[in-house]
Amino acid sequence: MTHLSGTERAEYVQGMFARIAGRYDLMNRVMTFGQDVGWRKIVLEKAMLSPGDSFLDLGTGTGDIAFAAMQHTPLDLCVGGDFTVEMMYVGQDRPGGSDVKWSGTDALNLPFSDEQFDVVTSGFLMRNVIDVDRGFEEQFRVLKDGGRVVVLDTTPPADNMLKPFINFHMHTVIPAIGKILTGAGDAYNYLPDSTQGFLRAEQLAIRMRNVGFRDVGFKRLNFGTIAIHWGVK
Repeated sequence: MTHLSGTERAEYVQGMFARIAGRYDLMNRVMTFGQDVGWRKIVLEKAMLSPGDSFLDLGTGTGDIAFAAMQHTPLDLCVGGDFTVEMMYVGQDRPGGSDVKWSGTDALNLPFSDEQFDVVTSGFLMRNVIDVDRGFEEQFRVLKDGGRVVVLDTTPPADNMLKPFINFHMHTVIPAIGKILTGAGDAYNYLPDSTQGFLRAEQLAIRMRNVGFRDVGFKRLNFGTIAIHWGVK
């Protein structure tokens, strides 16, 4: 799983999400105790959408952030991009699914023109890409000048007195629930493993600045295991 690299890891992640697509939304609600709904609200607050904006949600999955964006602000264009089509098929069947422009999308080679979008968001995408810098470079490229990027993802928990309890929840409780609800316990072993192997919030902010984003900031949530980053082109 997380020991894989390059195209091997990309293929594993794609297959994993294809297998859990039908229960992905239910599992998210259960394992976050419904907190993921509030996290998406913060994403949209930081996105600062305006009526008529063009909006891209990467790693859109079943479209949670895309649907929330359309409910938040009347958009000229709302695109949900993901490289796992099975996830997007689930999203298409949701109420309002036809209002999202679904796109089979490689986050490292976006099929969009330069400066096409006012806002680009992603939810739990960046820890899965095989080249974080390239992923941010592509997001920077498709944003208009002054456009905003917002990134929601997991981040390794800090070394403090809560860490043993957090690790127990991530490495024992979540995989057990995942196996019961989806039949794919390995997918939910991948979640804590990929979190532990991902960049810390401060490191991810540096990567964003190095690509060229300015006014970069971040906010930790959920006992420091979730971070929302934002920046401006």
